[in-house]
Amino acid sequence: MTINCIIIDDEPLARAGLQEYISDTGFLHLLGSFDNPLAATELISSGKVQLLFLDIQMPKITGLEFFKTLKDPPAVVFTTAYPQYALDGFEVNALDYLVKPVSFDRFLKAALKAKEFFEVRQVNKTEAGTGEAAEYFFIKADNKLVKISYDEILYVEALQNYVNIHTAGKKYMSYLTFKLVEDYLPAGRFIKVHKSFIISAAKVDSIDGNEIRIGQYHIPVSRGLKDEVIEKLVAGKFLKR
Repeated sequence: MTINCIIIDDEPLARAGLQEYISDTGFLHLLGSFDNPLAATELISSGKVQLLFLDIQMPKITGLEFFKTLKDPPAVVFTTAYPQYALDGFEVNALDYLVKPVSFDRFLKAALKAKEFFEVRQVNKTEAGTGEAAEYFFIKADNKLVKISYDEILYVEALQNYVNIHTAGKKYMSYLTFKLVEDYLPAGRFIKVHKSFIISAAKVDSIDGNEIRIGQYHIPVSRGLKDEVIEKLVAGKFLKR
């Protein structure tokens, strides 16, 4: 597998360092290197870019602001000298967050995470292309591809740059984005109840205030989503006198 990537960073030394790291990583192919986001817009719009190495602090527009303007953004690894921006990066489903100066071993960890992301996505696309209504999807966990059946899932939890998928028998940790997992879950069977939690509607035992109980687990419900969540869970199923 080869991943087409670009660098966007206003610092020449940072660009040069990333270019060297990419050339030393066999599965990465550099399509271009840019000192400002606007210069990269045309290439990103072409659909050829699969992965961005994107600096956050830049003149005129930050990497975060630029990324939010993209209609169909590629996967992204943010780079910056300011670790306080890490949470903002993960809220837009970044694959990883590199703090400058970036060592090669830390860069390679992020690159391997991207490789895993694209491998899993390709496997799931292949399964979807069979024309059958799949009742499962694959993730990479414990260094192997693991099939997860929808019926097994209790809830999904986002934890910075990885997700935990909780089933009745096991918890699977995978370096995928929360958004990617959300996209594979059937909307009629799974409900996003919080920016970091998706639940299986069929597995809910009770709703108590701003919490949902599934077995032994207590899952928070965002105040802004509470009415919508309750409506989806009890619509047509609430018995009263």
